[in-house]
Amino acid sequence: MSAERIVRIVAGFFVMLSLALGVEASPLFVSSYFLGFTAFVGLNLFQSGFTQICPLTTILAKFGIKSGSCQA
Repeated sequence: MSAERIVRIVAGFFVMLSLALGVEASPLFVSSYFLGFTAFVGLNLFQSGFTQICPLTTILAKFGIKSGSCQA
């Protein structure tokens, strides 16, 4: 699995989890401040689309996960 695919999976999970924890109608509601985390993930994805800099990709590279969509 490529680093880009892992980044999309992790980002999607964080967005869904933080929405579930931040929306008052949710049975998992903890605090509306979790919506700030949702905004942080979205802004990070937005800036990485322009700058090609993603902190999670850097961390995954240190664990030996290859970047790119080519499968060997």
